[in-house]
Amino acid sequence: MLAEAWWLYLERTVLAIDHVILPVRDLALEAAGLEARYGLASVEGGRHPAWGTANRIVPLGDSYLELVTVADRETAARTTFGQWIAAATPGRLLGWAVRTDSIDAVARRLGQPVHPGSRVTPSGAVISWRSVGADIATHEAGLPFFIQWGDGVPLPGSAAVDHRAGPVTLKTLTVAADRERLADWLGDNDLPIVVTGLSGRLAITLTSGRGDFSLG
Repeated sequence: MLAEAWWLYLERTVLAIDHVILPVRDLALEAAGLEARYGLASVEGGRHPAWGTANRIVPLGDSYLELVTVADRETAARTTFGQWIAAATPGRLLGWAVRTDSIDAVARRLGQPVHPGSRVTPSGAVISWRSVGADIATHEAGLPFFIQWGDGVPLPGSAAVDHRAGPVTLKTLTVAADRERLADWLGDNDLPIVVTGLSGRLAITLTSGRGDFSLG
């Protein structure tokens, strides 16, 4: 029993909502709209060369809203993530990612492989991460994929930005998913999520010094 408890301790992971994905047709146009409607400022993210996509980031403290568009149609058509973004309804929240400090433990628990990822920033720097479950999350409504950022990579949500209402953070995430399937997929967690079952849509509630407001 002691050995088993020690193994479970080693496998325990810390989970947090990392980001929520918003597919868009035009990054600059959607960013301007979010700032006009909600006072949400954003920063340029960069390109995902392997997926044929590009992004822009709305920092929300430890989390962020990721605006994603298809930047290279030929490459996107050959990749699961690119196809997912290309087929999505622009302006409707599509998916989410959970940050972990133990991606290998998550992979073992789920029996899924770990995939490396990266994007190139406007300055030419390469930001890297490792992820698990993206292929499944793109096909099962409500399931997130898991991500662990590379050593020394600052959290994108912590980027300096001036929202009109001051600092804005993610308060809750409303998820339309099968409750049992999502619980099994996530494992032990205390994520700020509300699960509606298979009805409804993905939505986020944000909070600032001026109160709460929702997207989606």
